[in-house]
Amino acid sequence: MGTLYKRLMEYGNSDYYPFHMPGHKRNCLSETNPYAYDITEIDGFDNLHEPEGILRIAMDEAANLYGTQKTYFMVNGSSGGILAAVWSCVNRKGKILVARNCHKSVYNAVYLKELNPIYLCPEYVDEFGINGGINPLDVERELNENNDVQAVIITSPTYEGIVSDVKAIADIVHKRGIPLIVDEAHGAHFSMHEELPESAVIQGADIVIQSMHKTLPALTQTALLHLNGKIVSSDAVEKCLRIFQTSSPSYVLMASMDECFNKLQSEGVSMFDIYIKRMNAIYSHCEGLTHLKVLNRKVVGSHAVYDFDISKLVISAKGTGYSGNTLYKELTDKFHLQPEMAAGDYVIAMTSIMDSQEGLLRLFKALVEIDRDIRVYGLKSFFVNHNDYHIEKPVVIKTISEVDGCSKEIVKLDNSAGKISAEYLYLYPPGIPILAPGELITGEILGVIRKYRESGLNIHGLEDRTGNMINVLKEEFKVWNFGKG
Repeated sequence: MGTLYKRLMEYGNSDYYPFHMPGHKRNCLSETNPYAYDITEIDGFDNLHEPEGILRIAMDEAANLYGTQKTYFMVNGSSGGILAAVWSCVNRKGKILVARNCHKSVYNAVYLKELNPIYLCPEYVDEFGINGGINPLDVERELNENNDVQAVIITSPTYEGIVSDVKAIADIVHKRGIPLIVDEAHGAHFSMHEELPESAVIQGADIVIQSMHKTLPALTQTALLHLNGKIVSSDAVEKCLRIFQTSSPSYVLMASMDECFNKLQSEGVSMFDIYIKRMNAIYSHCEGLTHLKVLNRKVVGSHAVYDFDISKLVISAKGTGYSGNTLYKELTDKFHLQPEMAAGDYVIAMTSIMDSQEGLLRLFKALVEIDRDIRVYGLKSFFVNHNDYHIEKPVVIKTISEVDGCSKEIVKLDNSAGKISAEYLYLYPPGIPILAPGELITGEILGVIRKYRESGLNIHGLEDRTGNMINVLKEEFKVWNFGKG
């Protein structure tokens, strides 16, 4: 017993530098022992589900900071907020327009309320193998073709820092009198400096969900739900928050949020000024890399990218012979730099105002050394063709909830083309489905899965932990040669 605690202490005391969430980067805002203020709803400390005192004041101050009508503290992360947002906006078995690159919590909401999702695919940035933005014209087209859609939900920014034109999308959505929900989990720091993107709150979204812990100095699971406009009832949102949040909210987490806002209000301007200067220097220096590429603001204006969040260092090894997983392992094992995640051809190093100049310099020096090694050895020994991880719009045969009532069978994943999936497949992080229940398994999808595995990445979601078998619907369905395999 106590192994987890021991491992955490060892990691905290090691020289591994955290280029991952949470945004406090293991730096204490307070030296207080957290056990000392781990309490319940006793006199004088308010109640998160019916706030009238100290918590109500703290949430009102947060709303003032972000410029929202109402802001709610959440201790179940952004996932709880997304569930509450979808449930408060769409009737059971209703129709919702969903950006395909939404987090799995959106799919959970679709499943639980038996919704009929219409998927909206982001554009694709082939050079980096990442999703681009959501094109407002695509939103308009889908709404014209589906006039019974009750809400729209998109993710902006993406895990890679890609920001869509939320204002244009909000204007289109509001013409139909329906709400726009924005999963801005990775954008709690937006609008806090002129060189950072504007928050979806300012750009007209009705509900915006942010994870404080991802990019700000707050503890894991801390999040915010912002409510604007008159389309969505605050009573409906609050009812859903009472359902999807724990009945015993942690005062340690809420105190972390309150202290984070106190830090931002007292020192935020100077902290962000210093941080932005350091990040601009990193991006400038990375221009000199010869083989590794770092995504930057040049992507803005193409692929429906409206803005870019410089806090995300997306480091691509595409075409070098290194996979994203190879680069991830080298940064971790050789340089003791822990990235946030690896994908097919890239890694993400997450930064925040709590990053030190020394830590950023360590990362840059490591990239220079890896870039040199690729130049000297990689192109001769390990060069491979570019992999394409892009998947076209899914073929939806049944809704996620309809799959529950169907007979199923288990087959080999490699032989499942033409079958209808009864399971999810996704990389985690970021938790975006490659395949969802009720969707046709195509040769293209199997090809992408194979490429991920060849690069050393694990596919999650399957009941079979070996990843070799998949549950599919047990029904006659003609096997087609869909896409490339």
